[in-house]
This record gives sequence, C-alpha cells and structure tokens, in this order.
Amino acid sequence: MTEATLMADDGAAAIGPGRLVLVVGPSGAGKDTLLGLAKAVCADDPKIVFPRRVITRQASASEDNEEVSAGTFQEALARDEYATHWEAHGHCYALSRTIDDDIRAGRTVVANVSRMVIVAMRRAYADVVVVLITAPPNVLAERLAMRGRSSDGKIEHRLHRTVDDAAAAPDVSIVNISSAEYHARQFVRIVKGDRWDE
Repeated sequence: MTEATLMADDGAAAIGPGRLVLVVGPSGAGKDTLLGLAKAVCADDPKIVFPRRVITRQASASEDNEEVSAGTFQEALARDEYATHWEAHGHCYALSRTIDDDIRAGRTVVANVSRMVIVAMRRAYADVVVVLITAPPNVLAERLAMRGRSSDGKIEHRLHRTVDDAAAAPDVSIVNISSAEYHARQFVRIVKGDRWDE
C-alpha cells in the first residue's frame, strides 16, 4: 500500500509525505529533557519542526509549551484548531493543526503526546514513528518526587497508567538511564531517520 492510498477513518487520504515522530512515555522518563536537547541540535534544520503543545496547566521549567486557560482551549477546540487533543490529570493538552501543513510540506514533526492518541494519529498520518522514552519504576518515582508537581496527581497513579492496544505499541524504545546527552544523540538519529542503535 502506498502513501497515496492510505486512508484515515473519515475516508480522507492520510496526511503526508512528511514524518510524524510521536514521543510517549511515563511521567518522569525525561521526555522534555531529551526533546529540548534534540531541538537545540536540530535548530538549523528547517525540515525538522518541534511544535509547542497547548496546555491548560502551568508549564514547568523544562517544557516549551503554550499555556492557555480552559476556556480558551475549549474555544479553539470548537473552532477545530487542534490536530489532536487529550486530557490527563484533569488538564487539557493539544497540538495545533498547523502540524498538518508542515507534514504536507514534507517536514518531520516531533511532538510529545499521550499514548491515548497514538491509534488515531496512526490513522490520520501516512508516516508515523512512535518513540517510547522510559526508565525503571524506581527511577521514575525518584524523578517525580524531585519534580514535585502536585497538580499532576498522585505518583503511584502516574506510574501505573497503561494503554492496552497493540496499535499504540512503540516503534522504538529508549531506556533513559544514562546521560541525557547520550540518549539525546540516540533520539536525534531516530528523528533524522538514521540508525539509532549504533
């Protein structure tokens, strides 16, 4: 099946030819740290885009998100301004529909999303790569305790969230226990479509 014949659920052709790299993983895995390092490395490459998520909670220091009120979020949602959206820990998150233009232009879009939206994103876009960034439970718990962001809910609940769907399975996994710089280099190779396990 070619990209041109891939179809989304509503009958429209799946959006391509650019790549959509979805970054997922448990709280405390270091997703934002690796994303920040990768964004700096790729800053001079106009073919790689790191869109800002829209969120309804206060952004932490390690995140590059656009913080909006719940009302503003719902108004934008009603205007169909989001390519995808989800809720977690009582907060709303979304990616702007402008990512569709980037992907149609052949760019690679790299975004941190919830595992809950993977299945729908695989249907809507022609070339999706899911990267799981994770760490052992004791490391996650320690990082979450250090973060101290109580608005995200209890640590034990965040450590045990799962998505039981084979279509949501990652294509590549990074166990983030070495230096952030080392794993960022792995991640950049994935983003650029190179071998990452060398």
